[in-house]
Amino acid sequence: MNNKLFVGNLSYSTTDDDLQTLFGQVGTVSSVNVIKDRDTGRPRGFAFVEMESQAMAEAAISSLNGKDLGGRQISVSISQPKSNTGGGHRGGGRR
Repeated sequence: MNNKLFVGNLSYSTTDDDLQTLFGQVGTVSSVNVIKDRDTGRPRGFAFVEMESQAMAEAAISSLNGKDLGGRQISVSISQPKSNTGGGHRGGGRR
């Protein structure tokens, strides 16, 4: 298990500071990253929060999953590693 959490169902007005404050009530936050759209720069409704330890990450899940933040019920879970499938060059050369 890792210390990086996926936080979903965020209001588009939620900032890094909002999450830093909320998760800081549970334990020490190492980093916060609200994900923004590459083209528009607007938040996409989810973020990643890294806690200092696995125990703090577990405490954040148990106390914050389902909590109301900005009028939305957020979901908090362990971040899964990004899958390395699809989207890339499929091999083969010129014909």
